[in-house]
Amino acid sequence: MSSQEVVFISGATGFIAQHIIKLLIEAGYKTIGSVRSEEKGEDLKSLLKSGGLKSELFSYVVVKDIGAKGAFDEALKTHPNITVFLHAASPVTFEVADIEKDLLNPAVEGTINALNAIKEYGKNVKRVVVTSSYAAVAGFADLATPGKEVNEDSWNPITREQALTNPFLGYIGSKKLAEKALWKYVEDNKPQWEITVVNPVFVFGPQAFEVKDKSKLNASNEVINSILTAGKKKEEPQQYASYFIDVRDVAKAHVLAFEKKEAAGQRLIVSEGPFTSGEIYDIIVEDFPKLKSEIPRLDKSKGPKFEDSESIVNNEKTRKILGFKFIDLRKSVDDTVAQLQ
Repeated sequence: MSSQEVVFISGATGFIAQHIIKLLIEAGYKTIGSVRSEEKGEDLKSLLKSGGLKSELFSYVVVKDIGAKGAFDEALKTHPNITVFLHAASPVTFEVADIEKDLLNPAVEGTINALNAIKEYGKNVKRVVVTSSYAAVAGFADLATPGKEVNEDSWNPITREQALTNPFLGYIGSKKLAEKALWKYVEDNKPQWEITVVNPVFVFGPQAFEVKDKSKLNASNEVINSILTAGKKKEEPQQYASYFIDVRDVAKAHVLAFEKKEAAGQRLIVSEGPFTSGEIYDIIVEDFPKLKSEIPRLDKSKGPKFEDSESIVNNEKTRKILGFKFIDLRKSVDDTVAQLQ
């Protein structure tokens, strides 16, 4: 199958995307990634090469702004042989001046632009996979439903008006609005391709390649990193209680999402299980005893209680479709910390 398929992936230098590309190349897929500059494209190519991967299977196209109208038109016109389109470009940011202009509109428009380009120019595209978020599935903050079950059919009840309240809710709202727009697009346009949406929770785990700049980790891994750097920064890390998944499992889910027939038309909630910052702290001091003296003791009594804020995730349907066992919290934390050390 892989020799015939040509896979396009947007946001190729992203945390999740690099792991996806690694898996694609290992499986022999010809892969084309969108990057923001030629420099980033060349850098990724050299990372693949130094990682012992067949870098000749990877090429890139420069797309400076994935949210711009027609952003992917040229890429699809130039590569009419693309058969799978993975839209994995999904930035996480809470630092915005205008929630509507900087978060809500770009999220919706970026998704619709990609779908329009595929419909118009992706003549050979058969499968589309889009990275969404657990934020589109469950309610948060005042909309949280502690103890209530959520599954692949659930939606965060947030409205556009509520999303405009603050940047955090703006981010949460942008994920729901973009995904709702996507499913409506599919319903209205009935394209030739089939779509799958991947909804990850907090994504932990090591970077796909060696980390040169440890100051710029993905937002989820900062939950782990903030505990490691608390001593040096002389500040108490913010504590969390939520759900986690390892990045390597998220990448695997994206590949299986287009390879498996039963994944077509589905939402996949990729979550291994609950975590608290206290549990992460315990794993670090138990498995990395040398770090114990560098890390200030975490006052777990100050941390949020899982049962006070979190819905109960039932992702049995996703697990059945994917058919593999997810990496547990200990391995995910250990591998992340080992790389950062």
